[in-house]
Amino acid sequence: MTLSKPALPTAAPPREVGESRVRAWGLTGVLVLLVVVNWADKAVFGLVAQPLAKEFGLTSAQIGLVGSAFFLAFTVGGFFAGVLHKWMSLRWLLVLLSLGWAASMIPLVVVAGFGMLLFTRMMLGFFEGPAGALVHTGVYSWHPAEKRGLPGAFLASGASIAKIAIAPLMALAVASWGWRATFVILAGVGVVWCVLWLFTWKEGPYMQRPVRKSERETTTATDSVVVAKVPLTKIFFTPTFLGALAAVFTMYALITVVLTWLPSYFEVGLGYSRVQAGTMFGIPSIAGLFFMFLCTSISDRLMARGASSRILRGIVPGIALLICGLALVSMPFIKTPIVAVLVVSVGYGIGTVIIPQFNAAISEICPPQQMASVLGVFMALMATGGLIAPYLTGVIVDSAATPAEGYATAFQIFGIATVIGAVIALCAVNATRDRVRILG
Repeated sequence: MTLSKPALPTAAPPREVGESRVRAWGLTGVLVLLVVVNWADKAVFGLVAQPLAKEFGLTSAQIGLVGSAFFLAFTVGGFFAGVLHKWMSLRWLLVLLSLGWAASMIPLVVVAGFGMLLFTRMMLGFFEGPAGALVHTGVYSWHPAEKRGLPGAFLASGASIAKIAIAPLMALAVASWGWRATFVILAGVGVVWCVLWLFTWKEGPYMQRPVRKSERETTTATDSVVVAKVPLTKIFFTPTFLGALAAVFTMYALITVVLTWLPSYFEVGLGYSRVQAGTMFGIPSIAGLFFMFLCTSISDRLMARGASSRILRGIVPGIALLICGLALVSMPFIKTPIVAVLVVSVGYGIGTVIIPQFNAAISEICPPQQMASVLGVFMALMATGGLIAPYLTGVIVDSAATPAEGYATAFQIFGIATVIGAVIALCAVNATRDRVRILG
């Protein structure tokens, strides 16, 4: 093992390489589909925010409060990913969570009101919280560590696919049948995914279960399948974990603002129609897809050839987040609606590069059998960026002279935060160094 590229502790690859890669990407696709359903459940609130505000008499601050409450429950739920994975197989755990998402859609349809809206969104957040770490654990079980950037980009693209392909359909459904019908449709889609999952899922060759003490005592130095666990605090206090967390925290705050408020910004702030706003909701995500797949496909190829993880999973995403922040800082100075849409879209799109790259960096520094626990904590802490951001945006919009000025100011504030997160990540994230410190 050399300092430039230490060997990664992974399970032995399967014998039938061609068949395994087809199955790996096929099952990755099934999990990407779950992420699409997950983000559609999230995104529907942004699309129905104005109809709900009109029907229930809600202020912008109340809408923002519901958005923040969702991410509070989402954060709490995220901490249970590792514990749940010890109690239950990934197959049945994701079925349970998906059915929980579906169930959370129905009560508001039956008993409409602000209290029920708040309760059901928190219920959805709690069930969705553990999913991110578990989905990544499942996908990573089919891909070696040096090739996890692109699969991670496909998972991250689930959010974009939901906004590009699903959000316009949901906007049309809301306009044609009302928001209640849209909630029922989403619940049905979650149930259908469970059936597909149960018929297709199989655990990948890079998955490891916790190692019993008796197994550790009989493990030889040449047995690369078994890797002893390390104290989680040893991972959590590495510069890579903390630096990546600082960056994704600020980016996730921006993501929650976009998810909760972007359709309202396009409609109320920039003057587009409701259907136009729902359709344009996907523009930032199109930019995100382009930059994520461009960056991760190149970085995975270079990583497989021995290129530096420090550069590809530290410096490059850090620079991307810096560009995102600087673009958003300029928002109050932009007066033309179409230019504002382009700046938000390109800035946001470039910033999304950090999500798959930093998730992959975190997966490098932890033993495989602890991945669900480590990613669960990482993603739960990341989601705390959404606790205050939607509510703060609502307060800023309510207190601004015009909605357009309020939204522009909010984007500028979150732009400054992402610049700070980018600088921290650029200085701290180095998975190669920290993997050597942790795994020896």
